[in-house]
Amino acid sequence: MPAANGKSASMDTTSSSPPAADGAVLDPGPVLELIESIQADLERLRGLLQPRPGEFEPSDPRNKNCDGKLTDQGVECCYRMFDEGKSRYAVARAMRISFAAATHRFTAWLKAGGKERRNVRLG
Repeated sequence: MPAANGKSASMDTTSSSPPAADGAVLDPGPVLELIESIQADLERLRGLLQPRPGEFEPSDPRNKNCDGKLTDQGVECCYRMFDEGKSRYAVARAMRISFAAATHRFTAWLKAGGKERRNVRLG
């Protein structure tokens, strides 16, 4: 049935944008750009919150056994902190171990070759 302006009353199927309530055509471009921007921000935040693979994390619970002693991974984490130039005090604080335990790990790190030692794979 023709409308008053001579056009068909049916919806124009050549337009890819959905009509608004008043019959105007909406442009999805700005909305899609906003969604992409939000997704990029979320990915950036996810990267900040999740540790990267291969990095060591001193507060990881897998660094200690149930009895509080360091696991092999915990020992390697201490060694890597010494590799970075951290002090025994800084290692003790980060690993939540005593200063004496950090000193013991420091002497073991020196005996293993210090910065020239081979890193053990974590994980």
